[in-house]
Amino acid sequence: MAVLVTFHAHPDDEVISTGGTIARAAAEGHRVVLVVATNGDHGEVPDDLHEGETLVERRRLETEASAAALGVSRIVWLGYTDSGMTGWEQNEDPASFHLAETEEAADKLAAVLRDEAADVLTVYDWHGNYGHPDHIAVHRVGVAAGRMVPSVRILEATMNRDAFTRMVLDMREAGVGRESADGEVEEFDPNGPADDGNPMGTPEAELTLAVDVSDHVLAKRTAMRCHRSQISDTSFFLEMPDDLFAVAFGTEWFIEHDAVPPVRRGWIFEST
Repeated sequence: MAVLVTFHAHPDDEVISTGGTIARAAAEGHRVVLVVATNGDHGEVPDDLHEGETLVERRRLETEASAAALGVSRIVWLGYTDSGMTGWEQNEDPASFHLAETEEAADKLAAVLRDEAADVLTVYDWHGNYGHPDHIAVHRVGVAAGRMVPSVRILEATMNRDAFTRMVLDMREAGVGRESADGEVEEFDPNGPADDGNPMGTPEAELTLAVDVSDHVLAKRTAMRCHRSQISDTSFFLEMPDDLFAVAFGTEWFIEHDAVPPVRRGWIFEST
């Protein structure tokens, strides 16, 4: 049995880029530990919060349900405050994750890696996939923790920008898209500027590992549905027909710190 520690910024982030990998690892009998940096304080506030219930409490419950669907053995909350998107006033909160001192936060993650005798740690690519300050901090802190525990193999979870572009075109042809407030379908360009001005994800030419998770897309979709406060049934992720969802999310993409391009088909516990 191997141990995967998957490090994410907010509740629900675990599903999008690594949900299939988590489910596959758990199904194969490996131990999976989910570490979440923030409480997701500044996410979408649903209309159905119970009296006295906070968004943080709701998102924790959703994460527990998602983790159960994926087969996660343990959830660790680092307890930082959600930094909000680039330019928000929440960026200046001294308790926010993106302002956390790197070595201090990395010490907390490294303690989990040592406690679990982790084999693999997943973080995000250098710009956090889409530039969110907390996602960038996950990369920075995760890489620092990896230096503290050099026995751990680091994989950067990312989006294949070229595959994502193809997915958007397929969705458009299938009539799936986001509607704006005026009822118009919004055009989304993966090659356009994201939160930090960079395009989303990473070009395929810079990737090193493609993981087949096609047998686990049902678990991934089930986990997405657990995060109802953030991913509604009308989101383009869940509005996709099952066959298109399986194609779009049947592969998850990584940059290995111990490998170089081109991308290969393989598994997270197998190096080149």
